[in-house]
Amino acid sequence: VQLQASGGGLVQAGGSLRLSCAASGRTFSSGVMGWFRQALGEEREFVAAIRWGDQITSYADSVKGRFAISRDNAKNTVYLQMNSLKPEDTAVYYCAARVQRIVITGMQQARQYDYWGQGTEVTVSS
Repeated sequence: VQLQASGGGLVQAGGSLRLSCAASGRTFSSGVMGWFRQALGEEREFVAAIRWGDQITSYADSVKGRFAISRDNAKNTVYLQMNSLKPEDTAVYYCAARVQRIVITGMQQARQYDYWGQGTEVTVSS
């Protein structure tokens, strides 16, 4: 399985970006896709996740109301729409995939994911 993340870039505070994560090598009809981020000198943290089957979503408190995760089954792709971006959103964003379904609390844990993409950098200027 390969995960290809894209869509990062430089944006001013208040702006928007949409990240994409295309999965290849396997069709996900169940399981979970998630986004995590890691700022320079910080630990990797959960951002958002979505279950393929029932589209249940989970968000970190810091992005609720600003970010939205969605998926396109036909394209085997997950998106992260990021609005009202803040300088503190600056980080490398990683997409991750888990093959099996899991409860919401598990969706927020990096160790529950089986595959990881290479990361895409997001920089928000003030």
